[in-house]
Amino acid sequence: MKNLEEVIALLPDLHRDDLERWIRNALVEAAEEAGTSKLNEIQFARVRLICTLRYDMDVEEETLPVVLDLLDQLHDTRARLQMLSQAVLAQDEEVKAAVLQVVTEVRRRRQN
Repeated sequence: MKNLEEVIALLPDLHRDDLERWIRNALVEAAEEAGTSKLNEIQFARVRLICTLRYDMDVEEETLPVVLDLLDQLHDTRARLQMLSQAVLAQDEEVKAAVLQVVTEVRRRRQN
């Protein structure tokens, strides 16, 4: 866990006002620990992402919630797909072959 001062020290482009606003607007989730706001590693990575979007890519502040929501959905979908892939791989060869056949048929229909 990193407190806000540590986060700001590690990300020189980050403005404290921006970080505090992102926390207030629930773009970043800070935990309260002994009266101090702290970020876990996932939230720290999210701050780095927001800095890239905001400062490097010039994404407007008002657009950040939409972009972050879409990225969150993408990550969730990826995690679900990985879980589904693991479940299929755990099946016997007959089931795997049947799944592969259906996937191939669906892909062909979409291409036509």
